[in-house]
Order: sequence, then structure tokens, then C-alpha cells
Amino acid sequence: MERKEQNKMATLRMDKLIWKMGLPMIISMVLQALYNVIDSIFVTNIGETGLIANEALTYAFPIQILIIAIGVGTGVGLNSLLSKSLGEGNKEKVNKIAGNGIFLSIVIYIVFLLFGIFGAKAFISLFTNNADVIEMGTSYLKICTCISLGAIGFTVYERFLQATGKTMLSTIAQISGAITNIILDYIFIYPLNMGVSGAALATVIGQIISMLIAMLFHYKKNNEINGNIKYIKPNLNLIKGIYTIGISATIMQALLAVMMAGMNAILSTASVNSSILVGAFGIYYKIQQIALFSAFGLSNTIISILSFNYGLKDKERIDKCIKHGIIDTFIVTLVITVIFEIFARPLSNLFSLTSGTSKEMIDVCVIALRISCIGYIFMGISIAIQGVLQSLRYAIRPLIISLLRLVIFVFPIAYILVKSNNVANIVWWTFPISELLTCIISLFILRNSYNSKIKALGQEQNKIPQSNKLIICISREHGTCGKEIARQLAKELKIPFYDKEGTKKYALDNNLVNKDTTDDELYNYFLSLDVEKDSMIKQIETIKDIVHKESCVIVGRGADYILKDNVNLIRIFLYAPLKYRINKVKEMYNDTYDEAKKNVINSDKSRATYYEIITGQKWGDKNNYDLVLNCDIGIKKAVSVILNYIKNI
Repeated sequence: MERKEQNKMATLRMDKLIWKMGLPMIISMVLQALYNVIDSIFVTNIGETGLIANEALTYAFPIQILIIAIGVGTGVGLNSLLSKSLGEGNKEKVNKIAGNGIFLSIVIYIVFLLFGIFGAKAFISLFTNNADVIEMGTSYLKICTCISLGAIGFTVYERFLQATGKTMLSTIAQISGAITNIILDYIFIYPLNMGVSGAALATVIGQIISMLIAMLFHYKKNNEINGNIKYIKPNLNLIKGIYTIGISATIMQALLAVMMAGMNAILSTASVNSSILVGAFGIYYKIQQIALFSAFGLSNTIISILSFNYGLKDKERIDKCIKHGIIDTFIVTLVITVIFEIFARPLSNLFSLTSGTSKEMIDVCVIALRISCIGYIFMGISIAIQGVLQSLRYAIRPLIISLLRLVIFVFPIAYILVKSNNVANIVWWTFPISELLTCIISLFILRNSYNSKIKALGQEQNKIPQSNKLIICISREHGTCGKEIARQLAKELKIPFYDKEGTKKYALDNNLVNKDTTDDELYNYFLSLDVEKDSMIKQIETIKDIVHKESCVIVGRGADYILKDNVNLIRIFLYAPLKYRINKVKEMYNDTYDEAKKNVINSDKSRATYYEIITGQKWGDKNNYDLVLNCDIGIKKAVSVILNYIKNI
């Protein structure tokens, strides 16, 4: 069969694909960073006590990061297990997972409650002897930990909503809490003159509002999960499953807390201006998250795109993804560096809107920002390389890079520089030096990893004979009965039929996955539509193994792109009018009209996103297929049309 040139023309250029996918992630993450900056502006401008208030909050911030880290890790694990069990239709397990999530949030809260009561003062006292700072920091930290149920609980209920596709509701809950926090910051700090206690109360009340709204949405709208209290009891296997998945996210977040706590301790040992240094660092660190989160946004994009092409062993696309991923991250961090260099003074002055913040601290903050941001371009390269390494299925190497840039280089360099007589101007070189050294080592790690896993792919690909079997790949809109059409087509052609369950069974029967692979891992590999590196690689390996052994009909999973180089490949897209598809979904699942319409729209969106991310092509674009068929003619006629098409070519 002659392969159409349209396939190559329809493939989105790598540089455009990275920007298209990366920009929304960057915007979302930058908004989170800006929220932290705005919150800090209120605190620093408390009044006469603004300087020491900022210092106190800087000492408390690592514990806040730790709360977030544990919450994020727990949430990631919950989301994965819930999505799997929802996809399998295992309602009892869904309810137990959700119940264990609530149980864990209560346990985590109790731990931080006890820390707040018995450990808050001791923690703040590790960094300073100033009685006022200790009092303020202890007051702030006690409130933030003893009333941390809102922060922890929201993370859990947010994941319940996300797992069932109700991301807009979780966003509404999050924004509501953020707005509440900002309004109460002003009211408590200025008219009510409550100081850092007011700032802490504003924070926890905002978090509680987010949690309560998320709970309301969950219990009123989340019919997929039973909220009965009987499910809130521990199950060790489920808890183990949650943290097996979520532990890496926890560690990565927790390293930020380790770095901040370590820097606070080191800066506190300065012989002069230790309070100024700590305060300036606290302001700087929250501002610099704009650059950090932007780099992470592009790194996550690299992971999605590169993982798929690595699974395909498409060396040309792999090389382009690595090249453009690193270059684009470099460009973003360079632009942020230039902006910060130009606007360092205006940005810092936002924290001196009242007379309580000293001019000296703002001057130091300007110096910190201008010196430290020199390292952003190196930071961007290192974080992009982390994404590449994760895509190549390395686990330890990305963690090494994080340890280098956050701990191993930072602490000794800062300890040496803080001894300088000119510490306020010198110590900030810790960050660009650490980022530069990390970047150099990261490049060596990348070269070694590239030579080990990518360099020989071109030669290997040329040695692998392409399948000469008849391969029919079918993509379809939800509600077209596409799976049944594909099944009957395979029956008529007397060849095997594979959907996502079929590819999973094939992988198990042919030892393409380890015997000890868990049910959760199997779900992520073969049944989920989440774009995750291991799942894409396993799917590609399985699909390619199938077509080298037999002719077949394959439904979905981006198989038309995975097998694009096969000679006897037929790519089919099935569509139908929306009303037709809604009625079909109503018949199949006994949904109401509104439920069926929502399911059709959400399912199509998920399939389109999945397909576009892994292929760089538009799902449903006629240029990507050999046959595009309207299925409102019915299953039997649709099968007949496809059979005639195959016979004629």
C-alpha cells in the first residue's frame, strides 16, 4: 500500500509542539508562584514589625513546604489509584481508596498538630536567638500547623474531584480559598492590627474555605464515589499503593524544604545583618519560584513528548525533543532573568509599601535577586535535563541533579560565603555557582545517558524488519460504537481484535511485563489515558510485538502513529453527529441525556489530548487517516463500507 505524504506534513514540528503544550503549564504554575508573592507582600508590609515578621515567616516556610510535599505525594497516589479503580468500574475499591485518603489526611493533620503544639517554638529557635522573631515565628507556625487540616484536607478532596474529571470544580475551590486569603490578609493585618497571627489565620481560613467548597462539590456532585463514613478505615495494602506511587513527588517537594531550612540556618550564623539576610532570602525565594515553576512546566512537557518517541525508538524525534526542550527552557529562563535584572528594584519595593520594612533589607533583596537570577539559565538547563532523564526511565539520576542544585553544592558554598565581611553582597553567589556546577554535571550525565540509550537507536531501527501483515488501526469518537465495529470487522477478516484490555492480556500472555507487576501498574500501562512515560513505552512495545506476529485490528492508543512506518497499515477514523452519539451512550450506559452528553464531550476531550500529546498531530484530522467514516449509517453498514475499502485497495 502506498503511504501518503500527508502523515509527515501533519506531524507538528517539535519546537511548536513543545510551546503549544508547555505554555499552559507555565501559566498555571506561574499563577501559583504569584499567589505566594502576593501573600508575602502583605506580611512584609505589616508596619513597624514588618522586618521581623518577614524573617519569622521565612523560618516557618520550610514546614509549610513540608505540609504541601506530603499532601502532594498523598494526592498523586490517591489520584492514580482512584482513576484506575474508576476505569475498572470497581466501585467498592473506589470507596475504600477515598476512605483511606480521608483517613490519611486525618493522620497527617494529627502529626502536624502535635508538631505545632510541642515543636513549633523549638523549630524556630534553631535559626535565631531573637525573642521577637521566635515569638512571631512560633505564633505563625503554630496556627499554620495546628489548623492545617484545611491544607491537607483540600489536597485529598481536590484529588477526588480530579480523578472523576471534575477539574473545574477543584479549580473553583482553590481560587475561592486564595481570594479569601488575600481579602482576610488585608482585614486582619491592617484594620484589625493582628500582625503575623492575622496573616496565619487568613492563610488557614482560606485553606479551610477551599477544603469546605471541595467537600461540598464532592458530596453533592461526585456520584462516582460513596462518601459513607464506614469507608474511613485503614487498609495497609491501599496505603502502601498510595505511597508507592506518590513517594517520588513527596521527596522532590521535600528537598525544597530542606534547602530553605538549611539556608535559613546558615544565614542566621552571619556575624552581621543576619536578620536582613534571612528576610531578603525569604522574599527572594518566593519571587524566584516564577522561574523555577516555569522550568518545571517545560520539563513536564519534555517528559510527555520524549517518553512516547523513546518508546517508538524514533531517534530523529528524540533528538529534536531534547534539543528544542533544552533550548526552549533556556529561552524562558533567560527572558525571566532579563526581566528580573531590569525590574529587581520595583519588584523588591513591593515589599516596602509601609515604613516597617527597612530600606536596607530591600537593598539586599535587590542584590540577591540580581545576582541569583544569573543562575536561572543554568537551572533551566538542569531541570530540562531532569525531564529528559525521567523520559529515558532513569530514577536515580534526576534525583541526583535535585540533590546537587538544592543541597550538595548550596550548603557548603553558602557556609563559606557567609563568613565574608561583605556577606550581604557575596552570599547570593551561592545560587548561580551551585546552578552552574549542577548544569555542568547534568550535561555530562545527559551525554552518558544519551550514549547508553539513544545513540544506537538509528542503527537498531534499520535492522528491525517492518511487518508485512495487514494492520487496521481504528480511532473513534465516543458513542460511535467504534469498538463494536472494529470487533465485527476483525471477525469478518478472521484476524485478531485488540482494544486496551486486549493489549493488556497480550502483554501478560507473552511475558512483556513482569509477573510481579501489580494491578495498579497494569492499569497505568494499558488502560489509563494519562500520558505517563512508563505506560506509553509499555503500550508501544506491546503493539509493535503484536503486529510483527500477526495481522490484526487495533482500536485507539495512538496505534496509527506508533505503526506509521508499516507498509500494510490502514488508518481509519470513525465519527458521527453529536445527537446520534449521545443517544447511543444513553442506550449503552442508561445515562440521562445530560449525563450522556457530558460523557461524550469529556471522553472526546481526553482522547484528543492523549493523541495530540503523544503524536503531535490533531485527533480526527482527515489528513492523518486513510478512511474517515460517518457511523450514523449503523454498525453493519459501517463494517461493510470498511471491508469494501480494504478489498478495493
